Amino acid sequence: MQAIRYEAPGTVDEAVRLMQADPGARVLAGGTDLLVQFRSGVRQPTAFIDVKRIPELVDITIDDQGLRLGAATPGAAICEHDELRRRWPGLAESVALIGSTQIQGRGSVGGNMCNASPAADTPCPLIVNRAECLIVGPQGQRTVAAEHFMSGPGQNVLTSGEFLAALVLPLPDALTADAYLRLTPRSEMDIAVVGAAVSVTLDATGVCTAARVALAAVAPTPILVPDAAQALIGTHVDAAALDRAAAAARAAARPIDDKRGTVAYRRQVAGVLTKRAAAIACERARGN
Repeated sequence: MQAIRYEAPGTVDEAVRLMQADPGARVLAGGTDLLVQFRSGVRQPTAFIDVKRIPELVDITIDDQGLRLGAATPGAAICEHDELRRRWPGLAESVALIGSTQIQGRGSVGGNMCNASPAADTPCPLIVNRAECLIVGPQGQRTVAAEHFMSGPGQNVLTSGEFLAALVLPLPDALTADAYLRLTPRSEMDIAVVGAAVSVTLDATGVCTAARVALAAVAPTPILVPDAAQALIGTHVDAAALDRAAAAARAAARPIDDKRGTVAYRRQVAGVLTKRAAAIACERARGN
């Protein structure tokens, strides 16, 4: 029987050295996906590198520059963070949808990103909030925009020895808010048929001056939909603008037929959720 090591480094540098020394090692940022994959034989790591003892990887920092979210921060800590929920309600909503209370005690946003499921809930809110992925490795640090982090189903841009250390989000402008919605076959603890995140910025008259729209579960990776955002910009986000955004989302969706829904159904749902999420984000922005 092959021996599998468990390591619990206390610093980023130590974790980098461990990863560099063993190409078969895998980061354990929560384990709610990795351990299931290990037990089923999908993943066979030579070592588990548990990064939850590294302070900056489980920390939430908000200052005048924005949010720095440690990649291994458990979902429960995010859901209980009042300022994060106030400034980025859509991101907090997406985290709250993942699994059970027990899962949220371990599972992390960084792990959700690295697992790279096309139907994952947190990537779209990160994308619409212009998140940058802070990656560390033997060559130092680099950043990748959230919309470019996933390269395919179960695949990401991390190279040998690298791991995701943090998600960095700029502070939202005034009259800015986000929202995230998903449709699942069951009401709780299921995989999204479609997910939609929207962020909007309004001016003092209520005109939308900036927007971002992202969709999950309708392509090999979560996708940014510029045409849907453009449909909102320059409008008071009235019914006509929302309809145009929905149409753009349907046009951008490239889903597959599977047991959770047909192509036609998922395209329709993509439009519906985009319209609803945009309306919620606008209402929140007006309240800001």
